[in-house]
Amino acid sequence: MLDLKQIIQAKISQLIHENSEGIHEYGIVVKAFDGIAIVYGLLDVGMSEHVTFQDGGSGIVLSLEDDVVGIAMIDVLTVREGAKVYRTKQVLQIPVGMELLGRIVDPLGNVLDGLEPFPHDIKRSNIEQSAPDIMSRKSVSEPLQTGIQVIDGLIPIGRGQRELIIGDKQTGKTTIAIDAIIRQAKINSEIKNKADRVYCVYVAIGQKRSSIAKIAQLLKKHDAMDYTVIVAASASESPTLKFLAPYSGSSIGEFFRDNKMHALVVYDDLSKHAVAYRELSLLLKKPSGREAYPGDVFYIHSRLLERAAKLSEQKGGGSLTALPIIETQGGDVSAYVPTNVISITDGQIFLESELFYNGVRPAVNVGLSVSRVGSAAQLDVIKKLTGIVRLELAQYREIESFSQFSMELDKATTALLERGKRTVEMLKQDQHQLYGTEEQAILMFSIVRGHCDDIPVQYIQLFKTKLVEYIRENGDSISSEFSANSYKLTAALEEFTSALLVKFKRSFSDVLRAAREV
Repeated sequence: MLDLKQIIQAKISQLIHENSEGIHEYGIVVKAFDGIAIVYGLLDVGMSEHVTFQDGGSGIVLSLEDDVVGIAMIDVLTVREGAKVYRTKQVLQIPVGMELLGRIVDPLGNVLDGLEPFPHDIKRSNIEQSAPDIMSRKSVSEPLQTGIQVIDGLIPIGRGQRELIIGDKQTGKTTIAIDAIIRQAKINSEIKNKADRVYCVYVAIGQKRSSIAKIAQLLKKHDAMDYTVIVAASASESPTLKFLAPYSGSSIGEFFRDNKMHALVVYDDLSKHAVAYRELSLLLKKPSGREAYPGDVFYIHSRLLERAAKLSEQKGGGSLTALPIIETQGGDVSAYVPTNVISITDGQIFLESELFYNGVRPAVNVGLSVSRVGSAAQLDVIKKLTGIVRLELAQYREIESFSQFSMELDKATTALLERGKRTVEMLKQDQHQLYGTEEQAILMFSIVRGHCDDIPVQYIQLFKTKLVEYIRENGDSISSEFSANSYKLTAALEEFTSALLVKFKRSFSDVLRAAREV
């Protein structure tokens, strides 16, 4: 005797057979709810395949079972039970190319900035792409400058790297990513060869539309939108669009990488991406694990971030650099999603709330932050100077915690504490105030070689501001000297930099005297 399930399956199979059009493979919706459709009859459909609904709209396949498939609807429309669902036999595609620069699009490539839509014949690329294989890759060898002193010096990023930005809410994660984009625009404006430029993709996942608009306005203000694409899946969008957003951004970035150019993609942030996928998975009744996330949440991020790579010369030498952002709760980096992404990436920039509220901005905890490959792409002069700074900072942090228990300190310990205080002040940096390589090198040199030791701590920021102005006034001669020494810390470059600082300090003494009188 047939049970009810077999009777229903036989009836649906008969219905499909009687209405077969002989052209399209299709199934029948047996259940639709909360942006999810359960479909019977799509026997040969593949995972992540794009499907279309008879009533309009489309979706992607996220669950395969013995007799039914689970589809996440892209367009939140009312889908009636019994409606047909057609296979497209391809993955969802998005427009890519130079035409996207300066535009704001959704994860499907639809324009959101009110400007003209893209032409129908624009090049398109699959949202889901295989990561480059091992032999197509090359080790990171070129620096990607952010203009942020503490990052370029102590936690460097190279083209093709995946560097995680992690920290609690409101600690400056997005600001670091936006500053990195602004710095690329500044460098791009000075480069004539388009192939040497770095084009940026900012992916906003689950953010307020007003926040995305502010970021777009900020990028326009700094002339960075000309080199940037914004992919936006705002908080009001469906979980499906939030889930697709980073893959769309990666595909846009891959266009530049695969055409012998360079790209930087910011995923802001993957915590919200994981939450969207968890929501879809729970609706599809996938088995849940730690923190209710499905078991394959690691896989969705690894297959995304592995697409970032520096390609070999045989493959064109292009690169795709990824800056994923993860939000922690109470500084807990041992939560499920943070530990997953840390294990996938090539290092992390850890932002600490305590530092942020104490006025150390960017609030980077140098002790917990690391770059596993970026130092290989670092310039010699920066590498040697910042190596000393990192060591002195580590000693300062250690001694600082003990010094509060002791009233008397020896001269060497006191000198180390005083140097540490000045180093911390020197590494502070206002948002969107970015520095070039020569400026960073001279600032680091002034600390390492003791040129700041006689400047009171409260005037270090004034010293830094005036020194940067002085460097920019004499930019051509300084750049020529650094170039002549191939950006290596040679005896000649040390002598030149020391003489420059001595000359500057003569003029700064008047500024310092006036500041003290005030």
